Amino acid sequence: MALNPSVLKTRSLTAAVFVVVMLTGLLWSPWSFLLLFSFIHFGCWIEYEKIMVLINGEYSNISSLHRYSVIIAGWCLMLYFCNGGFNFGGVYLHDIAWWGCMGFLALFVVGEIAQYRTLNFNNIGRSALGLLYISLPLALLTYLRTLLYRAPVPAFADRVPVLMIVGAIWINDTMAYIVGSLIGKRPLSVISPKKTWEGTIGGVILSIGVMGLIARSIHNPEDFSLYAPIHWMAVAAIAAVTGTAGDLLESKLKRMAGIKDSGQIMPGHGGFLDRFDSLLVATPFAWCYLVWVIG
Repeated sequence: MALNPSVLKTRSLTAAVFVVVMLTGLLWSPWSFLLLFSFIHFGCWIEYEKIMVLINGEYSNISSLHRYSVIIAGWCLMLYFCNGGFNFGGVYLHDIAWWGCMGFLALFVVGEIAQYRTLNFNNIGRSALGLLYISLPLALLTYLRTLLYRAPVPAFADRVPVLMIVGAIWINDTMAYIVGSLIGKRPLSVISPKKTWEGTIGGVILSIGVMGLIARSIHNPEDFSLYAPIHWMAVAAIAAVTGTAGDLLESKLKRMAGIKDSGQIMPGHGGFLDRFDSLLVATPFAWCYLVWVIG
């Protein structure tokens, strides 16, 4: 895969704006994070439903109640995974979101019955897959961002779990593209011919190395244990490998739908799913390590 200066320039300029927006949302406050990723959640869902229609036209027959209720139910799932102390005007999002999620899930089933006078399990299955593919990973990411909300930890420590995942994916994607462009020869998969083994392996190795160096520069053995370089490197390895799998999964969906990009929100990067495909698959695996291993 030859390095294309024009493509690289477009991708770089778009990526620069993207990074500024993402970092603002990630670092400013839990509320800015929730606002940003609520927008991302809805954007991903809109593209996902369009892809499902292209893969199987039967999905276009779902009722409007079904179509929008499942999206809002997924968003309520995000709110449910907020820290228990996270509230707005004394209203705890964690508490009310559970009932919202159950209520809108019931509505989308009612929408199916109203449309078909029975349950169309194929369409329900595709919507349920969207909840697992989009809503659950973003809910787990929300959990990590609000996990240390108001906890007695060092400054900015509450941002660390999410930054570990997002940073590892960004570094992996960038390095895999550069290494693959310069020395890539062997295609990684027929699903995504432009990806090469050389680029993939280079991206994983460099992601682990760079994340380890970042952690080492800020780590103090007597400080917060989450800063330990071994954890940053482990998360980098998990996110890089599973993130690549997420990229291939979305490429497979687009190939089945017969499209090149999931959307046009970002010049040179495509749509929401194109930009967050790695994050969606990597987050559950990284969450397991951060919550179950580190604790």
